[in-house]
Amino acid sequence: MKIGFDSKKYLKLQRDKIREKIKKFDKLYLEFGGKLVDDYHAARVLPGFMPDIKIKLLQELKDEAEVILCINANDIERNKIRADRIISYDMEVFRLIEFLRGVGITINNVVITLFNNQQGVNQFINKLNDYNVTSYIHTFTKGYPTDVDTIVSEEGYGANPYVKTSKPLVVVSAPGACSGKLATSLSQLYHEYKNGVKAGYAKFETFPVWDLPLKHPVNIAYEAATADINDKNMIDYFHLEKYGVTAVNYNRDLEIFPVLKEILFKITNENVYYSPTDMGVNVIGKCIVDNDVIVEASKDEIIRRYYKAMVDFKKGLVDKEVPNRIKILMNELGISENDRIVATKALEKKKSSGKPSACICIGKKYITGRQTTLLTPISSTIINAIKYLTKIPDDVDLLSPKILEPILKLKDKTLNFKEYTLNLNEVLLALSICSVTNPIITKSLDNLSKLNGCQLHATYIIPDIELQILNNLGINSTCDPEANIK
Repeated sequence: MKIGFDSKKYLKLQRDKIREKIKKFDKLYLEFGGKLVDDYHAARVLPGFMPDIKIKLLQELKDEAEVILCINANDIERNKIRADRIISYDMEVFRLIEFLRGVGITINNVVITLFNNQQGVNQFINKLNDYNVTSYIHTFTKGYPTDVDTIVSEEGYGANPYVKTSKPLVVVSAPGACSGKLATSLSQLYHEYKNGVKAGYAKFETFPVWDLPLKHPVNIAYEAATADINDKNMIDYFHLEKYGVTAVNYNRDLEIFPVLKEILFKITNENVYYSPTDMGVNVIGKCIVDNDVIVEASKDEIIRRYYKAMVDFKKGLVDKEVPNRIKILMNELGISENDRIVATKALEKKKSSGKPSACICIGKKYITGRQTTLLTPISSTIINAIKYLTKIPDDVDLLSPKILEPILKLKDKTLNFKEYTLNLNEVLLALSICSVTNPIITKSLDNLSKLNGCQLHATYIIPDIELQILNNLGINSTCDPEANIK
């Protein structure tokens, strides 16, 4: 993989930038936008960016930092799913708690925002108690967003309980967007100033990158990633007016900034920031080492987002406007679905075989698979891929049909699953069992790690169970919005 981003440089610059901001206050509330753990979007558009780099950053700051997690009560009630991991937001909170504690980062508090007696919240709180995590209930802020006098009063932020923290850096994060991070941060500022603590607020957003051009593919890829909430990149006109410097931000931050500025002034009695860009600590633009690599990777990501949006539309998860927005972005860059070669190769395989198919690209090699009497197209393709990496001839079976047929019979006759092929999970389990007595299979399974970063496409909607495994293997997969195979 060609590298376009210097993670080592980024880690140092980002740490120093945050510490510089901490020094200005007694306590800094730093809102973390995007994914705290497993930031695969950033890794895809910035080849060289480590998905866990934010955790590495917090580990370097762990003596100074603790984390507050926020979750919207509505997301608990409707069981909202984090698409890249196929996990609900509430379960993601517990995953984050375990992960952060496992790497030595303090996390003792969770704020449940916009509470209005939603179902499932009490059960969620009980489970937090089992984790020895204190939960805090925040309701809708009275007066928000227009009545600043009410917002910054005992009826507004004062109605929220104060979250007890003890370190100079408080990272406010969440399992996804619209979880109430900003409201939680400002509520904390209100209480801190009441208690005589000079606290500050800043924002750590990975995207859009403020010092890249508005229409740079990295920034357009961010728009594609947030097409479901209709985020739009814009020139930060506040920043341009104050400093004469062009900077990129997005519509929601620009729209809310006048209110936010007034709220901060009401709390702190001073103008801390003059633009949304002032609030940020992003140094990504300074760590790009090969712009051509970044541009190409970002274009690929936009096309992947389009395929995903089309699938989500097919499933009824989004309206047609979402893929349409991404299609407009693709048109701006002069790219289309046809530029995803792995997709065209999968379609060619489908036409030649007459069966649902898939294709994976390893380096410059395109490897296909189709549905068989025993295997799903994904299973076939992954087996063919690891056979290629292990230098096993095409006409040699990695798994004998005599091994696979009893598994299929068990599913059909005994377990009554009525599934006529074996999915990737089942095939990998079978390979794992057979590896005990077959060193060639052991070597093949070791080569699974070499699929990390590879591109894959299927001619049908990939079932969640296989999609999760592909994600775990680090394979960047897309699929056509066609009904699942039977």
